[in-house]
Amino acid sequence: MQPDLSKKLAILADAAKYDASCASSGATTQRKGATLGTTTGMGICHSYAPDGRCISLLKLLLTNYCIYDCQYCVNRITSNTPRARFSVDEVVYLTIEFYKRNYIEGLFLSSGIIQTPDYTMEQLVDVARKLRLDQHFGGYIHLKTIPNASQALIDEAGLYADRLSVNIELPTVVDLQALAPEKKRPEIESAMQHIRLKVDETKADKAAGMKPPIFVPGGQSTQMIIGATPSTDADIMQTANSLYTTHKLKRVYYSAYSPIPHADARLPGLTPPLMREHRLYQTDWLLRHYGFKIEEILNAEHPNLDLSIDPKTAWALQNRGLFPVDVNKASREQLLRVPGLGVRSVERILRIRRYHSIVTDDMKRMKMPWARVAPFVITSDWNGELKNLDRLDLKKKIQDAPRQLSLFEPHITALTGEI
Repeated sequence: MQPDLSKKLAILADAAKYDASCASSGATTQRKGATLGTTTGMGICHSYAPDGRCISLLKLLLTNYCIYDCQYCVNRITSNTPRARFSVDEVVYLTIEFYKRNYIEGLFLSSGIIQTPDYTMEQLVDVARKLRLDQHFGGYIHLKTIPNASQALIDEAGLYADRLSVNIELPTVVDLQALAPEKKRPEIESAMQHIRLKVDETKADKAAGMKPPIFVPGGQSTQMIIGATPSTDADIMQTANSLYTTHKLKRVYYSAYSPIPHADARLPGLTPPLMREHRLYQTDWLLRHYGFKIEEILNAEHPNLDLSIDPKTAWALQNRGLFPVDVNKASREQLLRVPGLGVRSVERILRIRRYHSIVTDDMKRMKMPWARVAPFVITSDWNGELKNLDRLDLKKKIQDAPRQLSLFEPHITALTGEI
């Protein structure tokens, strides 16, 4: 690789690490005596397909020059961070060369805003177009959509990208006005809505027997920075729920704010605990897949999540009268609310009990965390422990030990489905 290109790659791969839409493995140790291979290849990050398959992506910024002055961003115009910019052809070259060497299976490409939103979006679309049409690249492509870019450019991006995303940036409009006044929530949501309508239109055409061009088959996602402002967990989840409902997003990613050099005085000086990020992902999963409502988990009395215990267990302890539930009689909805039972475990229970009454050994053979589940259930040979809550000090017994998590770990819940 040419020295100049390698230097750009080092700068722009590092600058892309703040986008949580892709997660790194977190492995940073080089093995003693190793002369071949590395765990920290520049710009290579690991993400997950809907089927749980781990895929490697080349994760880059087209440039970290930016005309905006978002106070939480290390690439803001007033930052003195080292700058670099790829040409379109350089990104295409790197993607193909990394792919040929079996380092990656796809590309995640974002950018600082240069000149205008349309100009920046044109550059991103050019990369995707050349990969698809000139190089016949069939791997995964995720493009960041630039708010306020023209609808025609977004439409073209959707023809080449497997997924598009527009960052919502911060939890509330007030947060955005305070720290990133050049970015407007209506413009961000307008881009999201346009993508949603185009996806709906494509699906409708297919249902009518037509053969429309493929348009972002992986849907759209967004990222929200948490901990940079005083917004509560309730504020964060209300915004996320609105985005899921209004724009049919596939995922909202929560990214703990990382302190940056020469930061605004309003920003925190310490990194917020990554356990908060982890709890938000768990809550997100409960809302989308377990039938919970926000107000059941977060409300005026409890606007923030308990970091010492997962949100489903916290809810269960606040609603002791609903437990223990009989796994041989409870509905699917009731079983999904049992701490430690995930979607797959519940499906197994429903399937097995059609043939015989479930006993404790059946539950253990399903590889579920029995110590967490036991106090909340009744089986044919087990009567639960919740009635002895005070004596057992149940919260202490089943809570998670508070600890700092790596960036990779918040996605584990999403993969296992066991909350």
